[in-house]
Amino acid sequence: MATPHDRPRSKSETLLQEGTLNSSPEKVRDPKFLAHEFFDPRDLVQVKYEMLRRVSVENVRVTEATADYGVSRPTFYQAQEKFAEAGIAGLVPRKRGPRGPHKLQGEVWSFVENQVVSGEPIRGRQLAALIRQKFGLVIHPRTIERALARKKTAS
Repeated sequence: MATPHDRPRSKSETLLQEGTLNSSPEKVRDPKFLAHEFFDPRDLVQVKYEMLRRVSVENVRVTEATADYGVSRPTFYQAQEKFAEAGIAGLVPRKRGPRGPHKLQGEVWSFVENQVVSGEPIRGRQLAALIRQKFGLVIHPRTIERALARKKTAS
């Protein structure tokens, strides 16, 4: 019996999952994207790359290119900077949200470090319960364990 996971994903589903789905493909007016199947206005990375290429190679003005590709001038300059730094990979949007254990800082992190006894196993669940009790913060036990493991390897 087939499950939803067995069927191949559509390109739109893949782009959405990867964070590269253009939220306004209807704004892309470049004739290539309207006439050729290869050029997909839903593919944000391809849209940004082609916009940069038109300015760089075809010497199109930035204001014209941004109008044709449906983005703002600041977006163009950000894409240009990211492309110069990292190539095409720089055009892939970064995942949103916090990076790292943002709740484990300052007083909370000091508290965690003081609770750890050298040579004994890390007690993530117990530490999470103590943090919840003392600071009113809900932190997953695995987050605490990972942060302590990172600190250990950094030392």
